[in-house]
Amino acid sequence: MADPYKNFKFLVEIDGIVQAGFSECSGFGSEVTVIEYREGGDADTVNKLRGPVSYPDISLKWGVTDSTELYDWHLSAVNGRIDRRNGSVILQDDAGQEAVRWNFFGAWPSKWEGASLDGKGNDVAIDSLTVSCQRVERA
Repeated sequence: MADPYKNFKFLVEIDGIVQAGFSECSGFGSEVTVIEYREGGDADTVNKLRGPVSYPDISLKWGVTDSTELYDWHLSAVNGRIDRRNGSVILQDDAGQEAVRWNFFGAWPSKWEGASLDGKGNDVAIDSLTVSCQRVERA
């Protein structure tokens, strides 16, 4: 049995955007809605049917740099132009090789949060971006 992969060795690729140094990435998955249905003659039995599939938003966090590519992508949505892109989150093994990949499709940035600043702190300034997707798959 193989050892589990470490959660801090990952890359994020988004069509046309090169951004390094993500500190956190979360939210990829899927959920199938369950629809309960009771048949007319059987009040004691509830059938469970498949409903629509939904995908949670992906949250990306990175240290603030002079790169504005992710912010500019969000700004296009703010200005009414939704620029859907595909991307991947790639988990690496100890040797830095690709181990697991999650692909997301039809994504656009629905929320951007600038860094919280603290004159008494010494942490890295962190921006965050929420990306809404049409579909996520483990490759």
